[in-house]
Amino acid sequence: MAFVQRKFQPQAEERRRFQRVKIHLLGRYMLADRREYPCQAINMSPGGLALLAPGIGNIGERVVAYLDHIGRVEGKITRLLDNGFAMTVSATPRKREKLAAQLTWLANREILNLPEDRRHDRIVPRNAMGWLKLESGGEMQCRIIDLSLSGAALSGQTRPEVGSHVMLGRVAARVVRHIEEGFAIEFNHPQVLETVEDNVTARD
Repeated sequence: MAFVQRKFQPQAEERRRFQRVKIHLLGRYMLADRREYPCQAINMSPGGLALLAPGIGNIGERVVAYLDHIGRVEGKITRLLDNGFAMTVSATPRKREKLAAQLTWLANREILNLPEDRRHDRIVPRNAMGWLKLESGGEMQCRIIDLSLSGAALSGQTRPEVGSHVMLGRVAARVVRHIEEGFAIEFNHPQVLETVEDNVTARD
């Protein structure tokens, strides 16, 4: 009996095996000339991902990205988007399976969604540095990990007490929880997309 050899198309097979997951993962990436930029992954599979990114390279250019909860991924730019690009993920089969498990866990647990993130999408701030006025009257410089219209995740030298009132730039807020990287605040009033970044990074 003659056996017919079946030809597999790896890309098509990968699309069947791995479904793209809609995510909001913040991170940084480096292009071939070692320029580094902040980014936000908006969807990902173990074989590729799409990034919102301020610095866009060329198709075929090598990219190394470091994403929260995922770690290091590298690949090549395959498609340019209006405000970012899509890239492949170069990985061994074992690494792809690990990525698949991580993405499934992220999608099911929704561990990135603080209460404010369910109401407003997070954005990558152009300026990640801000000043936080504490309830005690003190002030400290902080890094804005991520930002939405109703809150932000911050890191700094200290973690203010949960429930304490603070001012991030011109915006009044309350500390709602401590996270691994720092702490999360919820604004007293929802902000406007056009002005939120300027308001939270202002130092009046």
